[in-house]
Amino acid sequence: MKCMYCNGDMKRGTTTYHVDKDDIHIILDKMPAWVCDQCHEVYFEESDVDSIQAFSHVVSQQADKLQHSF
Repeated sequence: MKCMYCNGDMKRGTTTYHVDKDDIHIILDKMPAWVCDQCHEVYFEESDVDSIQAFSHVVSQQADKLQHSF
């Protein structure tokens, strides 16, 4: 697989993913990803993106409950 930005080789690895939504800040360490060995661009598998989005949604729902409890 080649990087679409620099045409470098993409290799399986991990990366840190940051989610900032409203007043919620989530940092997910060691997320599986494809990482370019030249420019370090990161690509995620579709299933991993789906998991990140589902996780973020659940955290957002729980945060809303906490904020409305007082």
